[in-house]
Amino acid sequence: MTRQGIPAIYLNSPASVVSDGRATLREKARHRRPEKLYIPEFNRQEDRSAILAFMRANPFAILITNVDGIPFATHLPLLVDEAADQIVVRGHMARANAHWKSMKAGEESLVIFHGPHAYISPSLYELRESVPTWNYATVHVYGEPTLFSDEAGLKETLHQMIDTFESSYMTQWSELSDKFRSGMMKHIVGFEIKVKRLEAKFKLSQNRTKGEQARVIQSLNQSEDSNVSGVADLMRQESLGR
Repeated sequence: MTRQGIPAIYLNSPASVVSDGRATLREKARHRRPEKLYIPEFNRQEDRSAILAFMRANPFAILITNVDGIPFATHLPLLVDEAADQIVVRGHMARANAHWKSMKAGEESLVIFHGPHAYISPSLYELRESVPTWNYATVHVYGEPTLFSDEAGLKETLHQMIDTFESSYMTQWSELSDKFRSGMMKHIVGFEIKVKRLEAKFKLSQNRTKGEQARVIQSLNQSEDSNVSGVADLMRQESLGR
């Protein structure tokens, strides 16, 4: 055992063996399907409501698809819906963007939702033999895309995006001529991805002592950079440092 009763292996090992009352974290990891994102067990986020809230709070994501073995990435805002226990990610891109042509049924795409992140100084730790790190949170979403370009489908998606990101714009949008709106929609392609699996990693100093977590939160909270102070907010949401 070491600092404040935390086993040393929990502090230093990439695969902790701390018991959670049902099975060790390592045993749980062995029964998981292979992942594409490295997640130490103490950084794993499994709370579905917390994951969805994070995705909706950070909707500007990265969509990645393979094109002839080479990753093709597009940065774009996305909608996150849930119905009948099925999570659906929806959005649109410029028709001139060749990315949509590579989005095929039967082939998975990856969507990365990324949030606040911050450098963590070892000066905030109790032991001098410590090194810097970076705290952050991210959600990886996998699923097969479905494309659509019909005006009704695009209009529904655009209306939902307006309602989500700037509901007051709906009045102006509604007053635009039908010709203009139809012309704009001809220049975009819509898509939706029914999520097959989620991988959520919240790396927020969970392997540090309560005192160290509290100091990290206090330090980050002093920053005027919302990326940095946002990490402190996430840590508090996860009840760290208490």
